[in-house]
Amino acid sequence: MSKLSLLRVKGKDIVNESGKKVYLRGVNLGAWLLMEGYFLNGRNFGEHIFKREFARHNGQKELQNFTRAYRKNFITSQDIKRIKKLGANCVRLPFNYRLITKDKAWNYLDQAIKWCRKEGLYCILDMHAAPGAQNIDWHSDSDGRALFWKDRKFQRQYFALWRKIAFRYKNEAAIAGYDVINEPVPKNPKLLPQLYQRTIRAIRKIDQKHILFLEADHYGQRLKVLGRPKDKNTAYSIHVYQPLNFTFNFQPHLRYPGMIDGKRWDKAQLRKYIAPYQALAEKWQVPILVGEFGVNYRSPKYSGELRYLKDVLECFKQFGFHWTYWSYKAVANVFYPDGIWQYLPDQPWIKREGPILGWENFYKLWKPLKKQISASWKTAKFSKNKHLSNLLGKYF
Repeated sequence: MSKLSLLRVKGKDIVNESGKKVYLRGVNLGAWLLMEGYFLNGRNFGEHIFKREFARHNGQKELQNFTRAYRKNFITSQDIKRIKKLGANCVRLPFNYRLITKDKAWNYLDQAIKWCRKEGLYCILDMHAAPGAQNIDWHSDSDGRALFWKDRKFQRQYFALWRKIAFRYKNEAAIAGYDVINEPVPKNPKLLPQLYQRTIRAIRKIDQKHILFLEADHYGQRLKVLGRPKDKNTAYSIHVYQPLNFTFNFQPHLRYPGMIDGKRWDKAQLRKYIAPYQALAEKWQVPILVGEFGVNYRSPKYSGELRYLKDVLECFKQFGFHWTYWSYKAVANVFYPDGIWQYLPDQPWIKREGPILGWENFYKLWKPLKKQISASWKTAKFSKNKHLSNLLGKYF
């Protein structure tokens, strides 16, 4: 076990307590502490909606059993060891705010941090779903509304939770920092820097040590609105998924490099897209974390996904960006970025042929097949994408 040192921002660099530069490069533990439909080959809707429907079919007690089994099996200490073996030095840990509204649920964050500490990996705590939902999409556990920006009671709850997080982990060296809100989308962009100022004040009253990662507006894409950092121990975070029709495979048979959405996308175009972020990092002297990037994997040769990722990673390396790949593991499907580890079998609860897809099959199949379903969540049942892991391994 390597001893971890508290990290801090120095200019546009992240350094340890000895002043040595540290480049954070790792993976996201997507869909573990906030379930997302496509990770389980299902439709995308809020986790709380899935759980409500599950409880309607099976009862509240069985929902608790299901949730415990899922969290126990989907990510374990062995997964943190696998990530370390890949060569990564950090994980980004997305979680639902609902996770920490009950005292016992803190155990999952505590356990993940303990695993990371043991393996010498840094952990970035990412509030992926905030009270009331910070955007209208499923990954903020939304019901189609972004009430976080409209109702102050949700914002008060948000600040209270970050104060609790800061108090609990203020001396934890395994935490690289706090990603305070994922992919915010306020109707008025001016609300975002205002929110960040209030968040900084709330956290800094308790924790002056940890880096605060502030995400760009509009799903982590529009950085200018944030302006120069007001807090010296702040880094900015962006998400890079462009061009979406290729990376998410929304339009089949696109190839990279090639014409995508009327524009030729190649390394030069990627660099042109990413370079403005680097220019702002230089101007404002602030580190940049690419908290999410990835691609839906189709083949090692035909579509050019590996070429795309190589070019993206080369840009990150040239610009000195920190990054965490989206994501560690997922059920293999045809849309959205999937995992370094993929679940390939077409079990009754996967049901790629339909008519009911993925996690909605849990409603009726959980009771008769709970042992088989629980076992299928373990990474030992997944297949490692060696082409993808080998490529990422060259840049960790």
